[in-house]
Amino acid sequence: MPETETPHFTGELWQFLVELSQNNDRAWFAAHKKRYEKHVRGPALAFIRAMAPRLERFAPALVADDRKSGGSLMRVYRDTRFSNDKTPYKTNVGIQFRHRAGKDVHAPGLYLHIDLDHVFLGFGAYTPPTPVLTQIREAIRDRPEAWSRIISSAPFTEGGWTQHDLKLKRPPKGFAKDDPLIEEIKRKSFIATTELDAELVESPALCDTVAEQCASVRAYPAFVCAALGLEL
Repeated sequence: MPETETPHFTGELWQFLVELSQNNDRAWFAAHKKRYEKHVRGPALAFIRAMAPRLERFAPALVADDRKSGGSLMRVYRDTRFSNDKTPYKTNVGIQFRHRAGKDVHAPGLYLHIDLDHVFLGFGAYTPPTPVLTQIREAIRDRPEAWSRIISSAPFTEGGWTQHDLKLKRPPKGFAKDDPLIEEIKRKSFIATTELDAELVESPALCDTVAEQCASVRAYPAFVCAALGLEL
């Protein structure tokens, strides 16, 4: 990372997102693309580069890819093919450090989300396909004490981490409805999230804070990865 880079954002990020939310069309974005590149994409790529050595310390299997397109910085363009909302641009910043074994957003990974309403971290696997879900569910069934210890640990609970709450209405096929951890097994995602202060986005402490918070709960995604035969 060049010495002159600052791997955090400035107040210009918020101003750009406000204006984009008010002018979400291709003509406006084209006229302000240089602002996007300077105040959104540039700092995001610097953050990604700065996170690389930190990931090496607690999650070396996660990839910090600073390509302008197709890397850790998620596309600003919305997929409108199956949506009634045809606005072309996302009004948030999404950065995902995916597991080297995965190819999309469903792979285990670390995610930073920034929008005008909130900032949060996600660590784990978001809505993975059914075969992957089954493997994770089986690991929870077979190692209930280990899973319970992770989600009740002080770093997890005191750090404000909570699990994505979307669940099946009934136990998945092959799992007993009276399993003590059936409510855990019914989850459709195995990702934990925690809110961050919006002010942190503009702070030089952004990278260190993200790394420290995620390192403190690495046992959670490590369990998910181990269930899939992967190392974190």
